[in-house]
Amino acid sequence: MPFRYILFNKPFDVLCQFSGAGNTLKKYVPLAGVYPVGRLDRDSEGLLLLTDDGSLQHRLTDPGFEHPRTYWVQVEGLPSEEALRRLASGVTVQGYRTRPAKVRRLGEEEAGRLPPRNPPIRFRKTVPTSWIEIMLTEGRNRQVRRMTAAIGHPTLRLVRVAIGELRLGELPPGQWRELMPDELSGLTTAVAAPAMPKRRPGR
Repeated sequence: MPFRYILFNKPFDVLCQFSGAGNTLKKYVPLAGVYPVGRLDRDSEGLLLLTDDGSLQHRLTDPGFEHPRTYWVQVEGLPSEEALRRLASGVTVQGYRTRPAKVRRLGEEEAGRLPPRNPPIRFRKTVPTSWIEIMLTEGRNRQVRRMTAAIGHPTLRLVRVAIGELRLGELPPGQWRELMPDELSGLTTAVAAPAMPKRRPGR
């Protein structure tokens, strides 16, 4: 049997697991034997790759391969250029300095392409919000949220829009589809690259 590769748009408040009670993946993806590649927190949304290909799963989640993941992040306040430079160069969270990241502001038109979250984020008239894009090559627990908090701009909404060249696109929240042949070809080419040399702690 060939492997299966599933792209799923995880809604807010869904657990990245098939077992257990509550709002889990089995409510949305009625397939046996596939598992999520990495995780998205319960309060995060967006692109989740599921597969029964254990080798690919390992290579995509092993930090030594540094596969990029792209997030659109709605934060509290309006980060300065200096704050964004700090975010890009690396910030210290829980005694660990994050790797350099690619960071840019998102325009309202770009962010407006995302469907509304259900339920909506908390809104305060006296505190503006803004959107930024962050591309990481590592995936520690709640890393994006801790990074934006470190520059004084807590995350209000977090949506993963890409894993490498795989894009969330127009797939609605709660829906899934099989990868297209060109997507699968690009993914297998990316995971065939050798792992990067191990970094020293704190680097």
